Amino acid sequence: MDCVTNILITDNQPRSLCFSSGEDLIAKVGQKVTLNCGVNSYRKSLQWLHGNDVLFTVGQTGFTRKGTAELVQRSVVRQTNLEISSVRETDAGRFTCLADGTRHEHSLVVFSVSVSPSAVLKPNDEATLQCEVKGQPHGCEVKWQSPNTDSPTNPSTVQLKPVTSSHNGAWECIVTCGSNKFSQSLTITVQEPPTTTKSPPKPNGKSEKTCDTNCGNDDASPRLLGLAWWVWVAIGVGCLVAILLMVCVIVLCVRVKRRKKRFLKMKGQQRPRHKKYCQCDHPTAAAKPKQGRRREKPSALPLHPA
Repeated sequence: MDCVTNILITDNQPRSLCFSSGEDLIAKVGQKVTLNCGVNSYRKSLQWLHGNDVLFTVGQTGFTRKGTAELVQRSVVRQTNLEISSVRETDAGRFTCLADGTRHEHSLVVFSVSVSPSAVLKPNDEATLQCEVKGQPHGCEVKWQSPNTDSPTNPSTVQLKPVTSSHNGAWECIVTCGSNKFSQSLTITVQEPPTTTKSPPKPNGKSEKTCDTNCGNDDASPRLLGLAWWVWVAIGVGCLVAILLMVCVIVLCVRVKRRKKRFLKMKGQQRPRHKKYCQCDHPTAAAKPKQGRRREKPSALPLHPA
């Protein structure tokens, strides 16, 4: 009996699975799986096939030739094993390993779960749960287990018509192939509509307004333009404060301007003035006579009789 290691099953945890040559492998879409050829070594050649498509051919020198199938881009040969990454539904089917002409065949079963139109539903909606298994061999059984049951009783396709609150929770798709059992869960969320309560009718026959989740926030005070009175009071106080601030700023600016003018005026009065000297309009004094000449005395004025 040979062993396949690092096979990722539906719980996304690495495990080791031992199987005989020709046993089936079950994997989930998007996981990684490793197929064991069945031999640990070869002498001349090693070849891997998917159905009739040749994936890899390894010669005696170790040179590897790749096929043209899309699966080749997500696969690699490690020693004699074939490792497939990001498993797809198209990867399901028969795999053949030819080691020196000896055939070792394996089957890969790929399954996935889905819900349409959505996993989030409302009461009285309709939904379809599917557990699709590709490459399903004979003897495998696929069933759904609902959140309210302890064992799988539903078929691979479940119709929820209509959706009820009992459908809320984790649904589990269980695939059983002989002694191997694998499962994958899918969570269905049923959103209940918001509940509304009505007050008892008044004695005069008029019923009160229907109360919902916002009733506790209603204000009985009168409203103006949809706003409560205290909102308008707050707006008025804010506007008044803004006006007072503007007035204070204007007054302060005027006072500063006046002080500046007064300061400049006082500074101009303290500047030194230029002295102005008087200019006499009297004639200049006569020049002094030269010393070389003797000044003649002026003749006496004639006397006039009184």
